[in-house]
Amino acid sequence: MGKFNKKKDGGVPAVNTAALPDIVFMLLFFFMVATVMRQNTLMIENNLPFADQVEKLDKKDLVMYIYAGKPSSNYKQYGTEAKIQLNDKFADVNEIAAFIAAERASKREELVPFLTTALKVDSDANMGLIGDIKQELRKVNALKINYTTKKGSVFGRD
Repeated sequence: MGKFNKKKDGGVPAVNTAALPDIVFMLLFFFMVATVMRQNTLMIENNLPFADQVEKLDKKDLVMYIYAGKPSSNYKQYGTEAKIQLNDKFADVNEIAAFIAAERASKREELVPFLTTALKVDSDANMGLIGDIKQELRKVNALKINYTTKKGSVFGRD
């Protein structure tokens, strides 16, 4: 009879990496689709007030956001009084008209009548500042205003 040699155990076989690029691209596409890009960096404290009768906005791309509140802890060098934030910078009340004009110019002409101005105002903000913002919005005929709130009871009882 012939002599049979035992096959030596070569250890653990090498890992097959042929599918690795497919997995990497699948993860890349998943994160590209699932990630939401932040539009603005908040420079103010924005503790929104509560409301019990709220509606969700249909088209968020037709919304212009105006933030108002005290500067957050990273921006205390700007003082402790409530300030207005337009996009990523602090602004004065008289800069609102230019902001609205720039937002309208960035949209298609047929969408301009559907633009809504959303006020994201801190619950401790001065109502005089909000009144000034509304006056400036009236001057530029931006009359569709939305107050952004959290859903809940106004009086703290659920």
